[in-house]
Amino acid sequence: MPPGVDPFDALLLVSFGGPERPEDVVPFLRNVTAGKDIPDERLVEVGAHYDLFGGRSPINDQNRVLVAAVREDFVSNGIDVPVYWGNRNWDPYLADTLAKMTADGVTRAACLLTSAYSSYSGCRQYRENLADAHASVPGAPRLDRLRAYFNHPGFVEPNVDATLAALAALPDAVRREAHLVFVTHSIPLGMNAASGPIGDAYVHQHRSVMDEINDRVREETGHRYPSALVYCSRSGPPAVPWLEPDVNDHLRALHARDVPAAVLIPIGFVSDHMEVVYDLDTEAMATARELGLACERAATAGVDPRFVAMARDLLLERAAVERGADPPRAVVGTIPPAWDVCAAGCCANPRGPRPALCGSD
Repeated sequence: MPPGVDPFDALLLVSFGGPERPEDVVPFLRNVTAGKDIPDERLVEVGAHYDLFGGRSPINDQNRVLVAAVREDFVSNGIDVPVYWGNRNWDPYLADTLAKMTADGVTRAACLLTSAYSSYSGCRQYRENLADAHASVPGAPRLDRLRAYFNHPGFVEPNVDATLAALAALPDAVRREAHLVFVTHSIPLGMNAASGPIGDAYVHQHRSVMDEINDRVREETGHRYPSALVYCSRSGPPAVPWLEPDVNDHLRALHARDVPAAVLIPIGFVSDHMEVVYDLDTEAMATARELGLACERAATAGVDPRFVAMARDLLLERAAVERGADPPRAVVGTIPPAWDVCAAGCCANPRGPRPALCGSD
């Protein structure tokens, strides 16, 4: 094992999962909504947008490509540790991956979540699922979560370049009057209020990334574009308040103000999975066409080499910390690097406490 990676002997990519065949859609949604007593009839309605993509989510294919890219990056940089992948809600399930890791002799693995920000659904729920999987596999390796990377340059810089490329793709006549529309997954207001160790981390982190991209775009173009943080993929009972405005409502508001163009920037997502290809590329773009609003969608980080290299950087950083060092931590923007170990109560479960790994509670 290279000294720079000790005490870790594996990296585990932890993701959400998604259906890969039409017959997978309802069982997948049952996993996602477990404990909420939602009838299959409703799940069929919710899952209808998968029909537009052959009953297949793109997320698993994207994770396969990401795992392969991280493995190649590790090999190219002399890091001889395996890279595994496990999902919360679909095959490969976390428990199955942990069983394989155990059989392979892995003793301690660093976990990289495909979620960049702090919230219950974006962090602690993954930690709870890791705890469940770990408890089900005798002799499973110790797991440590790598820090949230919303402000790591390997995540932010690809988003900056993608924003500039999307702006360049707008017609010349409307480009300078365009608005930047930063999009992330909506969550309940209460979940945001409980995010991070002192609350409101989810929105605060997104706004920090938005501000950093705005500043970098102004430096490159000489023009500060108006911008807003908006949301997509709201679900749940209408009586429960979620973060707003919805991206489609925001596009309509821009049109009502005679704004001629917009760029959708999906800073809440690391790859082009269903919330991007359906909520933005399908629904939001249809709204823009209906309004006659020129609109381009910026690319996600995906397998940009800088994002792939970020996995190596975070692994080496955390390994150094575990060996008692104080390594430099790559970060951009005004928020300091996120914590390595989640504090007690961080991103609290809205339904009550549950066991979770990688934290102090």
